[in-house]
Amino acid sequence: MTNTQERLQKVIAQSGITSRRKAEKLIQDGKVKVNQKVITTLGTKVNPDDQIEVDGVPLEKETPVYFMLYKPRGVISSLSDDKGRKVVTDLLGEIEERVFPIGRLDYDTSGILILTNDGEFANLLMHPRYQVDKVYVAKIKGTPEKSELNQLRKGVRSDNDLLKAVNYRILSTDKKKNHTILQLTLREGKNRHVRRMMDGLGYPVMKLKREKYGMLTLDGLNSGEYRPLTPKEVKQMRNMATKIVEE
Repeated sequence: MTNTQERLQKVIAQSGITSRRKAEKLIQDGKVKVNQKVITTLGTKVNPDDQIEVDGVPLEKETPVYFMLYKPRGVISSLSDDKGRKVVTDLLGEIEERVFPIGRLDYDTSGILILTNDGEFANLLMHPRYQVDKVYVAKIKGTPEKSELNQLRKGVRSDNDLLKAVNYRILSTDKKKNHTILQLTLREGKNRHVRRMMDGLGYPVMKLKREKYGMLTLDGLNSGEYRPLTPKEVKQMRNMATKIVEE
């Protein structure tokens, strides 16, 4: 082996096709070839001049790009939709690179969504081990007491998951209209995390927005708009996740 060799799943992720986790599944499913040979063993190392195919398509490396989108409600956090609904990449205009979203926001949830073609960066932010803070603002039906909301820190059972918030803050309460505005800080990002958690407490979410992801905010963006992340922001996000792991 030489110093120029890298793990196959890492090379696939860096190409911009998909995240590292999904690259591993593609390998296990027998959909990856190296020099015309099907590879199913995770951790296989490849050289820069090896010919790699994923689902019959030759791999081409792209320059890494990073974007932040203010996702509107009514848009799918995916690259395609079999029901013909609008997807997040429809909002990205003239971007030539094949980017994919890091994680998801529900169809009815708005806010910050990061898109990239850098699978390693995506894995760093998505993996539960790294736990970068994400801040949501939720409008919920009802006016719970603080004693009830304290359960959010301990965790709320939903199916086989224990759904937690690192912290919460009551922003406003309207007893006449019977709703409350909450700010919730999460580190995990399970499927429909906030909605299921609040359903479990008996206070369903009426409206939900992700306002902060790490140190990134929506400042300067309107709904449906996007901008590239600066090199400094990308570095800060990497460092933030790495620091959490080291601690």
